[in-house]
Amino acid sequence: MTDIVVPQLGESVTEATVATWLKKPGEHVSKDEPVVELETDKVSLEVPAPEDGEISEIVANEGDTVEIGSLLGTMGGGGAKSAPAKKDAKKSEAKEAAPKPANGASAGGETVEVAVPQMGESVAEGTVGSWLKQEGDAVAKDEPIVEIETDKVAVEVPSPVDGVLAKQRVKEGDTVEVGAIIADVTTGAGAAPAKSAPKRDAEPAAASGGGSAEGRPMPSARRVLDEGGVSAAGVAGSGKGGRITKADALKAIQDKPSSTALQPVAHAREVGPREERVRMTRLRQTIAKRLKEAQNSAAMLTTFNEADMSAVMAVRKKYKDLFEKKHGIKLGFMSFFVKAAVQALKEIPNVNAEIDGTDIIYKNYYDIGIAVGTDRGLVVPVIRDADELSLGGIELEIAELGRKARDGDLTIDDMQGATFTISNGGVYGSLMSTPILNAPQSGILGMHSIQERPVVVDGAITAKPMMYLALSYDHRIVDGKEAVTFLVRLKECIEDPERLLLDL
Repeated sequence: MTDIVVPQLGESVTEATVATWLKKPGEHVSKDEPVVELETDKVSLEVPAPEDGEISEIVANEGDTVEIGSLLGTMGGGGAKSAPAKKDAKKSEAKEAAPKPANGASAGGETVEVAVPQMGESVAEGTVGSWLKQEGDAVAKDEPIVEIETDKVAVEVPSPVDGVLAKQRVKEGDTVEVGAIIADVTTGAGAAPAKSAPKRDAEPAAASGGGSAEGRPMPSARRVLDEGGVSAAGVAGSGKGGRITKADALKAIQDKPSSTALQPVAHAREVGPREERVRMTRLRQTIAKRLKEAQNSAAMLTTFNEADMSAVMAVRKKYKDLFEKKHGIKLGFMSFFVKAAVQALKEIPNVNAEIDGTDIIYKNYYDIGIAVGTDRGLVVPVIRDADELSLGGIELEIAELGRKARDGDLTIDDMQGATFTISNGGVYGSLMSTPILNAPQSGILGMHSIQERPVVVDGAITAKPMMYLALSYDHRIVDGKEAVTFLVRLKECIEDPERLLLDL
């Protein structure tokens, strides 16, 4: 016997609800074939069979809440005895599972399905951005055929074989889950599809199932809706096949006070002759959502200071050639600010911490996020263990992360786990700003333009290259005194870079 257990469900997710058993006791399953669908507060996911065999017993029923590692069911090995009728059924299943030629394909071509790949930890779905190949186009193995956009990055899905793109199973703008079949590729150069074949939408028929809207909620979602006194009729489902998930139900309950009837959203206003309506990308929607959530959840406050950049500029001028010759990269301002921020974070650890419920999590490491503007929107790649890197190491990391951001090569791992963020609006000419926290972090530093301003030094007015600095912080965990002290320490390191060498 082999156990079917609840897998890891993503960062900070500890339990799920059994939504639907896709297989029944006695049914034959192949290794990695989905057998049960689980639903969390955020996503729904399918649990695959760990081996070939038959479902022996279902332990957790639909609607049950299960924790990571809990037993869902058991299955017997592939060699288990079965009735002759089931053997015939298996043969029939095997026959059906055999690759079929795509519409219009030559008999010699084999159809290979293209599935949505894994796109990073806690990412369960994406939006079809654009098809890079059209039906009938020849494709080479590993050549990108479609781009899928997630909350954070865009992922190109390659062709698994040489051949012809026989069918696009989903349209641009459709939401697809990890593992969903999105295209068919027929092997062989002569396997061209019939252009007249009507395009099939992705799973709409399965979504309706012939039932009403009230019949679509998953078990846990129905329970939430019933307890909240909300009808399923006006709730849009985001789950597989259009089913209403627990997350959809919770959102409907949350939105209820502002719209007691929960009617479908009213039509958007008409666009004028000199206007253009463009759908927000998933990345832009996520940026908007998270920034607003940060404003709503944190007691955000910003404090300011200014730094004389003369010393740093003198160091750069003196050593720029030697630095570039040794490290192969130019010496910029950002590496100084990263090192200075680490020094200040060591002294004021609350700025490097985060709130988790009624607890504070102190982080004894320094992973610094660097906000980067791209054509797709704002992304924040992370410099890991910045305290252990030299100025040269930091500049190389920044250059590589910047390249990956511009080329669209950033991965989920590149952008997760920062303890503190630095945003340099000065590269765009910003003189002063109040940056918004990158939740769940408790602090973000804003850098700005360097401008010569009159300042008083030893009683005399002189022109100095000055930069305004802004620290936005969560006042729930960082006191005003700590915030001001943080900026003062950072200012001291920038105005006297030798402090960085002496760890002062």
